[in-house]
Amino acid sequence: MAIALLTLGGTSLVSSLLPRYANAQTATPAEANQPLRLESDIQEANSITGVITARGNVRINYPARQIQATAVQAQYFSRERRIVLRGDVYVLQEGNSLRGEVITYLIDEGRFVAQPDRGEQVEAIYLVPDAELPETVPGAAPAPVDTFNPKPEFKGPESST
Repeated sequence: MAIALLTLGGTSLVSSLLPRYANAQTATPAEANQPLRLESDIQEANSITGVITARGNVRINYPARQIQATAVQAQYFSRERRIVLRGDVYVLQEGNSLRGEVITYLIDEGRFVAQPDRGEQVEAIYLVPDAELPETVPGAAPAPVDTFNPKPEFKGPESST
């Protein structure tokens, strides 16, 4: 496997994928300063169009946004600030995952747009956190839990007298 870091004029085009701001909610200070890492069998950069294309066994690790992805091909459009992943795409971000044939990541919006292969569907798995649970005191008895009753007792209307 080849690992390439493309440089033009001494500046890495891949590092320009970093956002103009760090997302403090998703990245630690150390992660926010890490560049996007792009690994693939082949990479090309066009300094005129500002497009970087990676082909074959593409792997992306973007610690600043806690994104990991794999695909057959990836293209970074620096002027539009978007990444287009194609071919059996898998994206993992903060435990949430997305699978599709073509997935576009809009960098400035922090938004994914996924498209399936013909006759297929996009698959997304989201971690949905529980509502804020009250903290328990160590050694204290656990709070009573309402048990599910599929046949509750019938309660008539309340009297208005």
